[in-house]
Amino acid sequence: ESITRSIRTLRGKTDEYFILVGFEQSSPSTQALLFTLFLALYSLAMAMNGLIIFITWTDPRLNSPIYFFLGHLSFLDVCFITTTIPQMLVHLAITNHTVSFASCLTQMYLVFGVGVAECILLAFMAYDRYAAICHPLSYAQIMSWKICVRLVSTAWALGMINGILLDYMTFRGPFCRDNHIENFFCEAPIVINLSCGDPQFSLMVIFVDAIVVLLSPMVLIVTSYARILTSILGRTSSSSGRGKTFSTCASHLTVVIFFYTSAMFSYMNPRSTHGPEKDKPFSLLYTIITPMCNPIIYSLRNKEMKGAMVRAFRRTTVAQAESV
Repeated sequence: ESITRSIRTLRGKTDEYFILVGFEQSSPSTQALLFTLFLALYSLAMAMNGLIIFITWTDPRLNSPIYFFLGHLSFLDVCFITTTIPQMLVHLAITNHTVSFASCLTQMYLVFGVGVAECILLAFMAYDRYAAICHPLSYAQIMSWKICVRLVSTAWALGMINGILLDYMTFRGPFCRDNHIENFFCEAPIVINLSCGDPQFSLMVIFVDAIVVLLSPMVLIVTSYARILTSILGRTSSSSGRGKTFSTCASHLTVVIFFYTSAMFSYMNPRSTHGPEKDKPFSLLYTIITPMCNPIIYSLRNKEMKGAMVRAFRRTTVAQAESV
């Protein structure tokens, strides 16, 4: 009912649309440069994540939980980046920067849902590394395929449920202020500040929710890697074995740092007092840079992934040769 009232109020006040300011204040040459840059980054992110999805789901040698999780992480990245960047590219190419109320609500739901699912999945991936390194003999029982499927399903379910909650908190009140959103997509703290009433309660709920969905997985990640570090340092294994373990963990930690720091800056502020010029770089970081870097970090630091890519390339080459 609250969302319905918001739609009715918005129909009278803002003609059922918001205006995404984005980069419209930039010169035409700057917008053309940004369009080319973001199109290249988006294409690279889609290609790299698509490649990881393909090889992790088709290469039998990557039949292990970590690559099962990695394939789903890449799929989440594809979903995440597609909810924001294509719209930004369109707005860089045309002068009409309007977005309907329904489109804004849907985009925000997807950003919330997929983003929270990715946070939880990263925590499960850290637990998987802990189980593999600290309990190698019982790893197959701890991370059975049935458990892996349940963990991924849990990440998706909690993400989608969380998206409903945060969408409701964002659109529960009527909108009667300026309908300009000082960003390139519908970001919750900015939209909330456009509502007629006091936005503090909604912002506080989002702040508390961010603590739960960001810090709770972070606790699991930190605990897992603390135990991994203790286990590695307590062993008498060779330095090369330790180096391989550290390299594998470093890839995951790099992804975690990129994603969590930018998301915390954007949502763990109850007043959301950041200026638009400070918000945009962090929004770009977790909406396009992180999804682009994830596959690069995992593929360049993982010999098994490199080998799988070579095998996929060879299979493709052979198939093309046979078709000719």
